[in-house]
Amino acid sequence: MTVTAQYTQAAQERNALIEESILPTALNQRPISMLGYAWIWVGIAVIIATYSLGATGIGGGISLGMIVFTIFLANVGIGLFMLLTADIGTEHGLSFAVYLRAPFGVRGTHLPAISRGLVAAMWFGIQTYLGALALNGIGSHFLGFDNWFVWYIAFGIAQVVNTACGIKSIERLAALAAPCIIGISVWMYFTLEGIAQTKGLNIWNFHAEGQMSLLVLFIANLGFWSTMAIDIPNLTRFVKTESGARPFFERNKNIFAAQLIALPVTQAMIAGIGGVSLIATGSWNPIEVIQGQSQGFSLILLLVLVVLAQWSTNTAANLVPSALTLVNLSPRYINYRLGVALAGIIGTLCFPWEILNNLFVFLGYYGAFLSAIGGIMTADYYLIRRRRVNVPDLYNMNGQFRYAGGVNWAGILAWIGAGGVAAWYSDYAFIVGFPVGLVLYYVLMKAFVMPSNPQQEISSGYSDRFLGTSAGMSWVHFGEGQFQRVATAELKSGGREDL
Repeated sequence: MTVTAQYTQAAQERNALIEESILPTALNQRPISMLGYAWIWVGIAVIIATYSLGATGIGGGISLGMIVFTIFLANVGIGLFMLLTADIGTEHGLSFAVYLRAPFGVRGTHLPAISRGLVAAMWFGIQTYLGALALNGIGSHFLGFDNWFVWYIAFGIAQVVNTACGIKSIERLAALAAPCIIGISVWMYFTLEGIAQTKGLNIWNFHAEGQMSLLVLFIANLGFWSTMAIDIPNLTRFVKTESGARPFFERNKNIFAAQLIALPVTQAMIAGIGGVSLIATGSWNPIEVIQGQSQGFSLILLLVLVVLAQWSTNTAANLVPSALTLVNLSPRYINYRLGVALAGIIGTLCFPWEILNNLFVFLGYYGAFLSAIGGIMTADYYLIRRRRVNVPDLYNMNGQFRYAGGVNWAGILAWIGAGGVAAWYSDYAFIVGFPVGLVLYYVLMKAFVMPSNPQQEISSGYSDRFLGTSAGMSWVHFGEGQFQRVATAELKSGGREDL
């Protein structure tokens, strides 16, 4: 039996720590190209809530140019941080929730992982609700049917089905959606600028009387992406990479365009359109503004934008991470497709229309605890293990990551402490939570965990036998909890379509 046939058969095995969708992805199971990954991030960056972010800046007295520049810089900053955590997926093919077994323990992973999963489900609900409102407005115009909740259910089901079809289905949607989103957004900008000109307003010279700080706007934007910054391995483990690439930049070269160009440029553009909408009409939502003045083809364009923008964001940024945290919670009973469906249900039961009314408070508090997880992950991966991860023991209930009854209290205490400090300073949550989490976790691990447990081994003396991609190897499950590193040459082509 070939290596590929063996691990394909073993993938059907399920136990308390193993299910196919959360096994490491081998180098032949990574189908997403650099362009495909960039398209995914164009789609992720276009969320209707970003319009509100730009409009809030305008209302706070910040000029349109400074809003666009500030949000661009904030996204470059968060993009650089994403590159750090992205390497967990690139190097080892690991999902976010599974990697958390290293700093938190095979049981301790659940609390921080589910905290991220719930936030992702909430965002799914928010995005679906906003899309449903726009669809309802258009539906009432064309069909005379006015019921936003029916549109919510229909739109939600369509997204769940698409996401359940797997990573290639998500990439195909992104490749279709991204160019359309960019083109329609440019059209929206010129439409709104024309409205402003008819009122004698210069959008680039407009200043409101508010006193909002640029730093607050900058940090609020970081809060938008604190979720994706920590669970980005869920996506990067499917991005093509070069086998045996030792340098960080070479190994992650297919990720840079998405994180440092697609995300910053797209979100700065969308926030700018929200700002222009407020200047021109007094409303932050350009969808509602143009919808009220348009008919025929213009309304169809809006329909395309709303559906594609919310859809492409929700699949990759919300449903996938939420589903994988649910699989990680109970892999014996929850597979990927069931996890996607449960994520959709949970997102709806969170009453996202209520969360939207307090969006910035929501961003601040969840950003606090999630940024702390980011600091802990970075310290664990780079400072404690130096990228050498004992991947087989991540799937072993009695292995290196059992700690004390399956819980690493150094990780839990660092998370609670750093998250609490960041929540206290919620206006600056991300820039507080990340460094405090990093330092606190590193100190606790060095002071208490490693001296009392020599078998922790700091990834076995930093041996290269615990590297993956950069050593030209893939972690492969052969059944009954047995993992081996397999050279790329031994793997056959044919990456899996599902997660």
